[in-house]
Amino acid sequence: MSRRRKAKGRYWAAFWLALFLVVAGVVVARYKAALDTAGRLRQVREVRAALEAQEAELERRIRVGSTAEVLQPKVARLGLSLRSDTASTILVVGGKPTPEPRPR
Repeated sequence: MSRRRKAKGRYWAAFWLALFLVVAGVVVARYKAALDTAGRLRQVREVRAALEAQEAELERRIRVGSTAEVLQPKVARLGLSLRSDTASTILVVGGKPTPEPRPR
């Protein structure tokens, strides 16, 4: 009978050891996955920073390219005229124009 109890004790020890190894394996696998995810996140942030820098450069080029100093020679070559910033056209539909509300 004592032999049977020792066998039971060995099986319990083997069971707990196996359970510990499985849990440790899961922890190591999750840690490795977290490191891989952190590496991919770092790469995505670097790509995003590069794209934001490119966007800022393109917006700057658009602002410079849409100024009157840049557009006037191109418009003149085409034989067109550039409207001034103060030129505006007021269209009135119907009879009388409605007055603007007074500020209070």
